[in-house]
Amino acid sequence: MRVVVQNDKSRSNGATAAHRRRAARRSLIRGGITALAVAALASGCAPVEGRSTGPSGAGAGPSGRPLKAPPPLGSPHPHSEHAHAGAAPPGKFPSARAAHAARVAAARRWRLARVPLTAPPPPAKKPRITTRDGFEVAGHEELGLPPVFTTVPTKQKVVFLTIDDGAEKDPAFLRMMSDLQVPYTAFLSDYLIKEDYGYFERMQDAGVVLNNHTLHHPYLPALSYLRQKREICGMQEVIERRYGKRPVLFRPPFGNYDRDTLRAAKRCGIEYVPLWNEEVFVDRWDYREWDRRIRPGDIVLTHFRGRDDWKGTMPDMIRRFLNKVTAEGYAVARLEDYL
Repeated sequence: MRVVVQNDKSRSNGATAAHRRRAARRSLIRGGITALAVAALASGCAPVEGRSTGPSGAGAGPSGRPLKAPPPLGSPHPHSEHAHAGAAPPGKFPSARAAHAARVAAARRWRLARVPLTAPPPPAKKPRITTRDGFEVAGHEELGLPPVFTTVPTKQKVVFLTIDDGAEKDPAFLRMMSDLQVPYTAFLSDYLIKEDYGYFERMQDAGVVLNNHTLHHPYLPALSYLRQKREICGMQEVIERRYGKRPVLFRPPFGNYDRDTLRAAKRCGIEYVPLWNEEVFVDRWDYREWDRRIRPGDIVLTHFRGRDDWKGTMPDMIRRFLNKVTAEGYAVARLEDYL
């Protein structure tokens, strides 16, 4: 059976050393954990080093003209009240001017280079999502398996931020994203979120959709169909029980899957399998495409990580992410609004 591989070096390395040390400290405090949990912690998703590559070497995607950066932070509004991102909810401010002033203040508070751009309204007619060339499995269309994609087909200058696993639970990150009104999508693994389900409940209360990243973050193609189904359906049940809604989005750990993975995902109620076209860390970006460019509709991956794993915090990572996409003229949109 064909296996679609994204990041095997992550699988071979397992969790980062810092992540393992953190897990060991937790186990000492709690007086021991089950063997299953130990195995799960050892298979955590480590940041991928170097350029991310997929089974397709295609550099497909619209080529754009050189992008004009938006004005520096605090500059007069260039066009309309919609030119800056994360507009406050209706009624929160007495005027568009007050809302914009609040956004400028938030951007300064979090030390951004520019005020993030506002995403345009999502399309009334949703784009047709299909599996990216080279990412198919045998019988993909015939079996009606969920599409696997790295970019949403759109001409709008938007990108989608997605964050995986749930290892780091930084309150400052929640405050920053709420302050800036930046949308993102979370893909969670139960073995990492179970120590603080409430953190992700607060995230959901802020409007974030919580999606499936399996119970224990295993390398799925090494498992039987039934074990893959247990990992995926089990996480569906955890999210439904804890947060009230069964996800329709699923991301396989490390981006690796086979036909059984997608068959199991479909059986568990999954409709889409978004992967990513770029990955952002606290100190760099990695790219799938050869030309190392962001394209309209690209999905960007990052992880819930902090100083134990990175040379910085989640707010530091978000600052790097927003500074780049804003400088290149992109807004951050909500992935679920395009599906």
